Amino acid sequence: MTKEIVCVVGARPNFMKMAPILESLRPNPEIQPFLVHTGQHYDAEMSRVFFDELGLPEPDQNLEIGSGTHGRQTGQIMSAFDALLEGRSTSAVVVVGDVNSTMACGLVAVKRGIPLAHVEAGLRSWDRSMPEEINRLVTDAVSDLLFATSEDAVTNLAAEGIPASRVRLVGNPMIDTLRRNEPAARGKRTWERFGLSERGYALVTLHRPSNVDNSNNLRAILHALDELSRRIPILFPAHPRTLERIRRGDIRPGVALTLTRPVGYLDFLSLMTAARFVLTDSGGVQEETTALGVPCLTLRENTERPVTVSEGTNKILGADPAAIVSAAEELLQGGPPSPRFPALWDGHAGQRIAAELGEFLGCP
Repeated sequence: MTKEIVCVVGARPNFMKMAPILESLRPNPEIQPFLVHTGQHYDAEMSRVFFDELGLPEPDQNLEIGSGTHGRQTGQIMSAFDALLEGRSTSAVVVVGDVNSTMACGLVAVKRGIPLAHVEAGLRSWDRSMPEEINRLVTDAVSDLLFATSEDAVTNLAAEGIPASRVRLVGNPMIDTLRRNEPAARGKRTWERFGLSERGYALVTLHRPSNVDNSNNLRAILHALDELSRRIPILFPAHPRTLERIRRGDIRPGVALTLTRPVGYLDFLSLMTAARFVLTDSGGVQEETTALGVPCLTLRENTERPVTVSEGTNKILGADPAAIVSAAEELLQGGPPSPRFPALWDGHAGQRIAAELGEFLGCP
């Protein structure tokens, strides 16, 4: 009799992390993966395109939750996921990352007595004003299996009293997806679609509430980008929420800053591979640029991925325009760093996670 593992995705970063895990689970005849999409990201550009490009199967169930406040969205996900598990013989639930879907579905699983596995456990920014930090803390506290991407995450979990017997250092499944798709992404040469040249532009992403919902921070960052755009073309594929905040705040980006709608995973990866540097507040982009050897300027006061600073290409700047411009000018004067490879960021994390799940369920 096969054992069902319910695998949960809900937002863009989850898809890249779950794809290699599902691929590695499928060959095991004793395990039946059941893919649930909560619908936390429902825009086609933020969700559908990632299923298509990453080869993820159609979700077995889409909860179609949509947007809302953190409390309302979390509650709706919990209610819908609880109803889905009713009457099922689920042997384990796997959640990834730190979005509301991660915590909501994790709580439902443990309250039903279903073993919970958290992929990307132990990451800490030490900033509880970040909703993602709360999601990480809660999910790790209730998980039965905690899959860590780096040694610092293992250290954090030990400091919080998580038994070592629950923790597995497995590497980073997001880098599995990057390695698999990097050749195709480079071949797309997406930068040419925007009239840009290789290493001749900077790439921007912004979506964190501390930057997007704070009009002063958003205005300051865009001011810095405007100044930088006089030195190098800047491309900004903007999250729909970020575009809305720019409009609502009556913020007028300079004409040399190119704002566009979000692009698909392969197109964005293509743009990252050829960028002179990347400015971002995304944790995943900090990791991807480290693996690609592309300089990364993080527009936050902290990071839950310090390995991208200590062993990567990342620098933490905050939202101060002077610091942003100064750091970018340094990069314009120097050459690119070499790609860095933190331990186990080797493209095989999905296989290690699948093997650990099989052993945990007695299905090696």
